[in-house]
Amino acid sequence: MWLHKRKHPHLERLLDKAKSVHLDRSSKVVILSDLHMGNGGRLDEFRRNSDLVKNILERYYLAQKYSLVLNGDIEELLKFPLGSIESQWSDFYDLFQRFEQNGFFWKTYGNHDAPLLGQKNYKLASSMAESLKFRYGKETLLLFHGHQASVFMWETFPIVSRAAIFFLRYIAKPAGIKNFSVAHNSRRRFAVEKSIYEFSNREKIVSIIGHTHRPLFESLAKMDYLNYKIEDFCRMYPIAEEEHRTAIKEQIESMKIELAACYKQGKKISLRSGIYNNLTIPSLFNSGCTIGKRGITALEIEGNTIRLVCWYNGNQSPKFDREKDNQPTKLDSTDFSRIILNEDSLDYVFSRLHLLA
Repeated sequence: MWLHKRKHPHLERLLDKAKSVHLDRSSKVVILSDLHMGNGGRLDEFRRNSDLVKNILERYYLAQKYSLVLNGDIEELLKFPLGSIESQWSDFYDLFQRFEQNGFFWKTYGNHDAPLLGQKNYKLASSMAESLKFRYGKETLLLFHGHQASVFMWETFPIVSRAAIFFLRYIAKPAGIKNFSVAHNSRRRFAVEKSIYEFSNREKIVSIIGHTHRPLFESLAKMDYLNYKIEDFCRMYPIAEEEHRTAIKEQIESMKIELAACYKQGKKISLRSGIYNNLTIPSLFNSGCTIGKRGITALEIEGNTIRLVCWYNGNQSPKFDREKDNQPTKLDSTDFSRIILNEDSLDYVFSRLHLLA
């Protein structure tokens, strides 16, 4: 409890100092985080999905008049010098800035690119902020990377940062070790999410983060979502017409397999478990990351709708036949497809937040 009380002052500062951005029913925003751009070599985790990211930004989001937020850990400065990153991915920096013509482009910083804040010669310096405050009517969506919820990381950052840079550049990188962060530690990841979840509920705001690489929608990870959907289908089954029962049973069996896979991968900790009650409050969202082996995830805000989407290469990854009654749609003539994993009305999200928090 003492640690969680100590985390909240940093989050309060983020809320108080956040750059304010007005949203209305015509707003369109895409939020990406954790690109971890490197030098283009074999240890550059961004390289795998770089073509996918470039195509969706240029051919879909820019063309569809979306604004862009990059929510931290965009450059991997713990392993690579900024010069080598900018040289390798120079076309991306130009692409990012083109989103200003659609409304705005903002970039927050994470623990892997924190040294960029205050660097006047940095290409995206004019678009940097530690946190953003989206104003949706009288409601607030707070965007920040998420590492600020870690007391240890925040209060010892200069020492930790120098030690991490030394380890990653001179020990882990030559040894072929890729990522070494909270994203690969389920308990630390849960602690960060838990702290932000508590803070968001107390302030009656929605927080949108990255950092943990785990997509969250309405405070639910995939395991939570599957549990809820199985419960819903079980309730539907006894009152469904006979011809619909077979389809419901098949859906349940499919979700049980996915749920078993989640447990096998060690994803047992969630915001619904432990000290959290069963009425999960939809105050926390996470855009995931762009370095996934099966594709990338992003959050979209379009008018009064917020959605979690997945983009993937159909030639490299298992194809999604459907997800939550949504069919994948291909991007023009490419092999890339987009599928909506979850979506809801912001009005519903905030109504539930105020009623339950």
